[in-house]
Amino acid sequence: MPEASEDHPSVGLVRRLAAMVYDALIVFALVFITAFVVLQIFGEPLDNIGKAVLQIAAVLVAYGYFAGFWTHGGQTIGMRAWRIRVVGVDPVRVTWAKATLRFFAAILSLLPAGLGFWWILIDPQRRAWHDRWSRTRLDRSDRGG
Repeated sequence: MPEASEDHPSVGLVRRLAAMVYDALIVFALVFITAFVVLQIFGEPLDNIGKAVLQIAAVLVAYGYFAGFWTHGGQTIGMRAWRIRVVGVDPVRVTWAKATLRFFAAILSLLPAGLGFWWILIDPQRRAWHDRWSRTRLDRSDRGG
């Protein structure tokens, strides 16, 4: 498995978290717009079906944002700002299958108090749980992308 090198330095926790904050703001705005649309369709207050639709739509919006960017250039807007890129550890680019696994595994990495992300601090390759599970990694890209 390729490791970080001078050409592809690994990405630490602080840089990842900074990119996550940028992306969280964008995803929040997209989910807000989605909630507005769902409320227009189902009315207020939402019944159980409306709540379920809103929850599913919010996950799909977040998934579409991350997986779409990861499969088309390897960088979300937050990742571009912090000059990091998601790449496959094998020669294969980040496919929709890898992006899907990475997205849902990242949710699992967050659940136990973010332990999957804290793992970066002890991992020799500075990879989080979802990096390992999806066979991807984050590389620094000083050219910005």
